[in-house]
Amino acid sequence: DSLFQGSTGSTGRSLLQTKNDCPMSFETQNYTILTNKCKRPQYPPTECCDAFKEFACPFAAYINNQSTNCADTMFSYIDFRGYPKGLFANECLKGKEGVSCEGIPAVDTGVPSGGRQVQGVSRPLVVLLCGLGALLFP
Repeated sequence: DSLFQGSTGSTGRSLLQTKNDCPMSFETQNYTILTNKCKRPQYPPTECCDAFKEFACPFAAYINNQSTNCADTMFSYIDFRGYPKGLFANECLKGKEGVSCEGIPAVDTGVPSGGRQVQGVSRPLVVLLCGLGALLFP
């Protein structure tokens, strides 16, 4: 059992950390952009990835937040619609960078993106925000 528990040093974290529930519902989203453009049996990569970006990028702040299960939940609902498991993750994501959402508007969520690149943010502002975070969450 201890093999899976990991170290519990000063942070009190363990290897098997649970993720928070996603604060939005992917159950009620409209998946027709995927089902209309990404069709079997070939699942053309360009059309499927474009459709995936159009569907997923507005929710990037949720699905890129590593502390939630939003990405897993979203992919579960996509798989439920008959797509092969991992189709979009294997074809459209580029490693840790995820999918490029350049030019696609995001939904204003108030949730930190955890990965979506924000252009036009000055370095001093980022340093200030990081410093405040360090003070609040030592």
